[in-house]
Parts: sequence; C-alpha cells; structure tokens
Amino acid sequence: MTAAELQQATKALAAMFSCFPQSALADVEMQMRGYLASVQDAELADLQGAIQRFMRGEVKAGNAQFCPSSAQLCIEVRERRTIRELLARRAAGALAQSAGRTSGR
Repeated sequence: MTAAELQQATKALAAMFSCFPQSALADVEMQMRGYLASVQDAELADLQGAIQRFMRGEVKAGNAQFCPSSAQLCIEVRERRTIRELLARRAAGALAQSAGRTSGR
C-alpha cells in the first residue's frame, strides 16, 4: 500500500473499531498495528470492502458483537480479492467474446 492508502486503511480500521465495544484494557494502537501488518499486501478496495461487511454484520465468522480478529479480517480480505479477480476475468472474457463477434462480421 502507498502512504496515502495506508492512511485511508487506518481511517477505515478506526471506523471499524468504533462500531464494536472495546475492553478498557485494550491497546488500540497495538491492535491497529496488528491489523495493518496483517493486510499490508492487500488492495485498499479489498480491505475497505471487508471492513464494511464486518461493520454491517454481514460476516458470519466469529462473534458479530466484537471486533474481528486479524485472522478473520485477512480471510475476508482474501475473499473480497477473489471475488474482484473473478469478476474482472468474467468481464474480460465477456469483452473478448464481444470483440470476437464484432470482428467476425
């Protein structure tokens, strides 16, 4: 992630934290570092999509009343990436198929 994307990721993670109850003993800065380290190679769009799904309660893994673990977040980010890649391949295939039909006329 670029520095600007890292800043956006930090803001998105902070928004996610605000949606879940926190223990008085929680070290939010350390949690943020852990999350950012676990998703440093992810695309920002995938991370934001995963965070939004957790905030909306759409992810069924774990306890929806608490902030997800780094592992849960990574799993959801990977799923967002897989879906994005599949949709891109599907669109590329449809485009190639469409181009083949127009050039064959």
